[in-house]
Amino acid sequence: MGRWYCPGCEPEADPIAEILDVRYCDGHAPNREGAEDGQVTEQGYMSGSAEAGGDENRAACDMIHRPRKEGA
Repeated sequence: MGRWYCPGCEPEADPIAEILDVRYCDGHAPNREGAEDGQVTEQGYMSGSAEAGGDENRAACDMIHRPRKEGA
């Protein structure tokens, strides 16, 4: 069985001796906003162009969700 631990509250915890599941407490939670978060535009986010490899995924999605042809 593993247990939850906060690295800030228990810096001496040994992940070799026991199974530890990292769960930060409110006082030690890392900052969730990166320095470049403001650089992402809504347009890039919504179109998928901000994600690496998004072009292949978009092409596959367009093919799968294309309109059906009459008589097919």
